Amino acid sequence: MDNRFYEDIKIGDVYLSEIGRTITDNDNIWFTLLTNNSNQIHFNSDYTQKNYSGNPFNGRLVVNGMFTMAVVVGLSVEYTSKNGFMLGIENVKFRVPVFSGDTLYSRVEIVDKRESESHKGFGIVKIKTTGINQKSQEVMEMIRTFMIPMKNEKW
Repeated sequence: MDNRFYEDIKIGDVYLSEIGRTITDNDNIWFTLLTNNSNQIHFNSDYTQKNYSGNPFNGRLVVNGMFTMAVVVGLSVEYTSKNGFMLGIENVKFRVPVFSGDTLYSRVEIVDKRESESHKGFGIVKIKTTGINQKSQEVMEMIRTFMIPMKNEKW
């Protein structure tokens, strides 16, 4: 998809990522350790088997929520903020756990937009982003806000 500008974005538009991202144990463990998260549920199989053997975990490592969020956002950039930059994320909700082998997709709905008051030639867009797994389950949702230029504008 070509770079989008403020004028190209319409409230009510919905986009589903054309590509998915399959999560591996290595992805999860590296992200968790790189971010200094010491919760063993993300990197210690012995711990999860002993302490989280019941449903829905069944002794499996749980994918770090921040990694899940980063992947879901990344999958939506092509359709939303590729030409802009993020201002914030709010109302993050994790619905079902993500495990190694799950494939994530992103669904985005444009919920609001307005011209920026402080940066002429730019707009502020608010989107509802939903992470969906290969079983069509909603794994998470959030509201994300980004700033994007209007056509022929530069910062």
